Amino acid sequence: MARESAPPHRKPAARIDEYARFWPHYLRAHGRAQTRYWHFLGTAAAIVCLAGLVATRSLWFLGAAVLAGYGPAWIAHAVYEKNWPATFAHPLWSLASDARMFGLWLIGRLGSELTRAGVPVRRRRGG
Repeated sequence: MARESAPPHRKPAARIDEYARFWPHYLRAHGRAQTRYWHFLGTAAAIVCLAGLVATRSLWFLGAAVLAGYGPAWIAHAVYEKNWPATFAHPLWSLASDARMFGLWLIGRLGSELTRAGVPVRRRRGG
């Protein structure tokens, strides 16, 4: 099995002035499958925590949602991508893009978006 190579360490990108340009940049910053998997784990955990917030009205769940959502994602950027999370330069667009990436992954359409953004995607055998 071929291993994906990590991109060189990168600092935060210059400010991008429109979301249509940010989205492909965001996908390229998540070029390694491991990074996306950790994002999906964190996003799913954050959704569970937000459901706990709604169900109990305990603010503990809000803090847990932030930690669950951002913690795994930021660690994955440091370990696998060797880049700075887009959150630091574009916090709202980054949050929206994380939700968009998660949703596209759930419905099986993320691969085509990654390809369109120039991210090489390995297809599973038999699927």
